[in-house]
Amino acid sequence: MPVAPGMPTRGGYFEEGVEYTGLPYSSVKSTGRYIGFDIYLKTFLAALENPDSVLYTENLAGEIPNAESYYGTVCSAYTSYAYQCGIWYLSWYHGPTHQQGVELVKPANGQTAQVGDVIFRPSRGKSGSHVQLVTEVFANDQGVVTHVRVDESTSPLAKATKYSAEEFNDHLNTRGRELYRITDPDAWRAGNRANSFQFPNYQEDTSTPTINRVVLLDRGDWVAYQKDQSVRFNILDKDDQGVKSLVIEREGSVIEKVGVTDKGIVERTFEQCGNYTAHCVLGDNSLSQECEFSVCDLDFSLPTSGVPVSGAWDLDFHTSNMNAVIVYFRCGVKRERQHTILISEEDRTLGKVEIPDEVVRELGNVEVWLIGENKYGRLKKRMMVEVKDHS
Repeated sequence: MPVAPGMPTRGGYFEEGVEYTGLPYSSVKSTGRYIGFDIYLKTFLAALENPDSVLYTENLAGEIPNAESYYGTVCSAYTSYAYQCGIWYLSWYHGPTHQQGVELVKPANGQTAQVGDVIFRPSRGKSGSHVQLVTEVFANDQGVVTHVRVDESTSPLAKATKYSAEEFNDHLNTRGRELYRITDPDAWRAGNRANSFQFPNYQEDTSTPTINRVVLLDRGDWVAYQKDQSVRFNILDKDDQGVKSLVIEREGSVIEKVGVTDKGIVERTFEQCGNYTAHCVLGDNSLSQECEFSVCDLDFSLPTSGVPVSGAWDLDFHTSNMNAVIVYFRCGVKRERQHTILISEEDRTLGKVEIPDEVVRELGNVEVWLIGENKYGRLKKRMMVEVKDHS
């Protein structure tokens, strides 16, 4: 339930005070953050309770195609999260053309559908490709399937649809849809497993958080910031207990105590990386619940001579208070090809990772991301790189 106006959705805004079910659809790319992969669900819920948060003050529409809300998810992130991946697969990467351990279901209909099957719809015109997930199959006493439930991330919100068997058949038989079955999840994920990383964190995402009612951050709570990035503390005092001061600590030591006499915003930037907390001293001298956040550094550099179109090359990186975990590539004319390099402990010790020859195959621009994480979430650094022929 939005607590303020301004939370964007496709062609408009979510209404203040109206209850919605489902995560907001937004292709946040490297600018915003994916719920589940970059932030906890509880971080999103905390941001929702703060009228000064990025959910209400940031609008990615016009800046990033297919994006609105700063926190959100998309169809492929939704299904990849369900299949316990460490990073999402693009929608068209779900099938046997790109992955092992998955097959095309034939015949594809309500009677052959199984829980976990993926429905893939190819792109057409201005409409992009789309994936959905079969999450429940209902059968009568004779074993005949009567209904199929399908979950998906779609605009404006993730939703579940319960189709009759006939409706499900009609759904499959339109727009070139195909039904995929992931027969070997380990082969399908390859090394891309959630339990190899700190995110997604299913235990935290399925717990019920206690949202701070006195002070919240502009990015919610339990969240990572890049060094020198502004942090806005909103003194909400929703229960009107009265507030005397805001106390900011780093690694358990007080670094600032700000006198506060009323509700409002305190803004700070932090040059020193580390894990921070913030709480308020209330009117009766009791202490509020703490907000938790981290300040981190994440950066990388590429060969000064440019990325070669053939041959391996090194990507150098630097982090502080977070581990570099993934180098992610979007290649091709329309960025239709993805490639993920998982960073090892040895790579982190050396401060560089070797990019194999087969990752970049064509001249022109390539999108390169470095993704880092700690217990508070992930940060992403992106560069557009020109690939050159060094022959």
